[in-house]
Amino acid sequence: ASELAFALDPLPLSELPPPPALTEEDARDLDAYTLAKSYFDLKEYDRAAYFLRGCKSQKAYFLYMYSRYLSGEKKKDDETVDSLGPLEKGQVKNEALRELRVELSKKHKARELDGFGLYLYGVVLRKLDLVKEAIDVFVEAAHVLPLHWGAWLELCNLITDKEMLKFLSLPDTWMKEFFLAHIYTELQLIEEALQKYQSLIDAGFSKSTYIISQIAVAYHNIRDIDKALSIFNELRKQDPYRIENMDTFSNLLYVRSMKPELSYLAHNLCEIDKYRVETCCVIGNYYSLRSQHEKAALYFQRALKLNPRYLGAWTLMGHEYMEMKNTSAAIQAYRHAIEVNKRDYRAWYGLGQTYEILKMPFYCLYYYRRAHQLRPNDSRMLVALGECYEKLNQLVEAKKCYWRAYAVGDVEKMALVKLAKLHEQLNESEQAAQCYIKYIQDIYSCGELVEHVEVSTAFRYLAQYYFKCKLWDEASACAQKCCAFNDTREEGKALLRQILQLRNQGETSSTDIAAPFFLPASLSANNTPTRRVSPLNLSSVTP
Repeated sequence: ASELAFALDPLPLSELPPPPALTEEDARDLDAYTLAKSYFDLKEYDRAAYFLRGCKSQKAYFLYMYSRYLSGEKKKDDETVDSLGPLEKGQVKNEALRELRVELSKKHKARELDGFGLYLYGVVLRKLDLVKEAIDVFVEAAHVLPLHWGAWLELCNLITDKEMLKFLSLPDTWMKEFFLAHIYTELQLIEEALQKYQSLIDAGFSKSTYIISQIAVAYHNIRDIDKALSIFNELRKQDPYRIENMDTFSNLLYVRSMKPELSYLAHNLCEIDKYRVETCCVIGNYYSLRSQHEKAALYFQRALKLNPRYLGAWTLMGHEYMEMKNTSAAIQAYRHAIEVNKRDYRAWYGLGQTYEILKMPFYCLYYYRRAHQLRPNDSRMLVALGECYEKLNQLVEAKKCYWRAYAVGDVEKMALVKLAKLHEQLNESEQAAQCYIKYIQDIYSCGELVEHVEVSTAFRYLAQYYFKCKLWDEASACAQKCCAFNDTREEGKALLRQILQLRNQGETSSTDIAAPFFLPASLSANNTPTRRVSPLNLSSVTP
């Protein structure tokens, strides 16, 4: 709220709203409230609640109930730390929740809860897994106190899709626009989120560092790394002591392997506040980039001690355990991440990878499908699904996944190769050749050979395919390309000798066999197969 207020132009004194008037109950409870607030700030929650017993004002009642709730949460966290194994940790509960629900429910029915009381009631219901009731209460809290961002955020965590969002009766206030932008980012509806943030900037929040950071996070989610990095760098210039969202910035630096920049960021945040969750995650990413995975996991654990519900730390710790080949700990970390936020596709994807290592394809199929539901246009999820179907010998589904991965924009340039190899297994030589041709075209259009082994494999297959079709010119062109790679050089030379021998014997290129495409003798970004291949009938949605 203060960041947003700073982004707006200041009001003259005459236009400032007056402070809220004290009621008789507020005045009577003021001393008890002030004492309890001091204990609350010292995290002595039971002591704060004790001195607030019998207070009648709304403010004092909220602090009384909230102190009891946080006392239960603190005891639960202490028991979780002391518990021995993962099974015990899952059974630790906040014992105060049921009692709080009964008391708050009575107040709610009597319509005696203010906006903060409704917020706490919603939190208690969510903790008890009463999701539908919690959503209704959070919506009511947003109506009663629209400026309480905490209620909006809690509501955001309970919404699973856009359809669910349509049926909510939300208050018509400017805070709703911030909420919609945030939930669109969470639901991976990035285009809608960016439009909302742009409209808020146009409405007068152009200097808001919160909005700038959220736009950077949105670009991070769609893997537009360059754009996200430039926005984060600009944000650092505007607010050099900012720590929020710097863990996301460090993720981008990690992906780009920018060691000096990540090192500078880690040292800088350590100087500002080394006991912040984001700082621990940035340092963890730094050690992970240096392949010091034990140290990285240690810093992610430190982050979780500071905030056990910090999503990013659970997911990153799962990745580190995967690097250390500790699959059971990785599974536990990813499951914790899903408990915190069921929309975290990285945790679902991580669980799929873990079960793939454990050679449990049915399990990893389930988790990859959940990841794909959250990121339907992410080619990595589709390729992983295709590999899983392939292991289960469901080749039709595998082909659909690989083709769709290519159609949505293959990030790793592997979908066509895997589809081609699948066609090879099924003796569908023409379709395999089509896929290899398109793969080579894509790789050369990038300006660099990202996977030399697969490019050589593609040229070798095409050389053999054209040789069988008696298309000597095309076969010769592919065989010459094979000679440029170590693993296919000898095969390429052998094929060239065979072609030369057949030509010397008077064999001519076949004109009877209709080839659906041709490979030019010299390949470049602008000189690739000129005839469009007919699309394969595999574009249906992954089952």
